[in-house]
Order: sequence, then structure tokens, then C-alpha cells
Amino acid sequence: MSKERLAIIRASEIGEYVYCARAWWLRRALGWEPSGRERREFGSVLHRRHGRAVVGSRALLLVAVLLLVAALALIVAGR
Repeated sequence: MSKERLAIIRASEIGEYVYCARAWWLRRALGWEPSGRERREFGSVLHRRHGRAVVGSRALLLVAVLLLVAALALIVAGR
């Protein structure tokens, strides 16, 4: 058995390959980087920010539901 490790291919690379096999090969085999790196990095920052906002909104929704349940329990208990 060879001790040499196989290269890891990430899901994003599969997507890149499906979109354009030549671009994937140029990056993987020759190390070429496409233009627009700064835009992609900024897009990644925006995606992370949006992800945090989604997590926060879900937490707020959970708190709202719990408060509604508590309010209904207090109303029912007060009768």
C-alpha cells in the first residue's frame, strides 16, 4: 500500500468542475487563479455576515415563541 496521500477535492471544486472543467484544471494543474479574487473574498464576508444574521433571527424567533407560551400560561393560570 502506498503511503502517498491522494489530493483532497472539496465540494466547491466539484461545483467549479461542473461549471467549467477547463477552469478547474487550470487552477488545479497549473495553479492559475481567476481574476476577481477580492470580489469573491468580499462575497464570502457577506455570506458569513448573513449567516450570523439568520442564526440571530432564529434565536429571536425562539425567544418570542417561548415568551408567547409563558404569557399564555400566565393568562390561563390567572383564570
